[in-house]
Amino acid sequence: MRMNWKQCVWVVAMAMCFGLTGGTARSATSASPQEQHDQDYSKNKNYQVGVRDGRDDNAHNRDHSKKRKFKKDEDQKAYESGYQSGHQGNQPDHR
Repeated sequence: MRMNWKQCVWVVAMAMCFGLTGGTARSATSASPQEQHDQDYSKNKNYQVGVRDGRDDNAHNRDHSKKRKFKKDEDQKAYESGYQSGHQGNQPDHR
């Protein structure tokens, strides 16, 4: 009976340990997606191309006429963010 008590304590201790490390891993990764949404792409050349394409499509009453593909995900995100801003007319002209 004494052996079962030690095993029970060991299992509870391990469960608590996994719970603590899993909680910290989740809190560390939860900050990352929020940072991605708050990024400022305004100085990114792909963002500026997206704004230009978005404005052009908006002026000609088109919906995403150019389907540009980029090798890096970050470049694609910058372009899409710029396109949406330009198409909606949210970006001031930086000329």
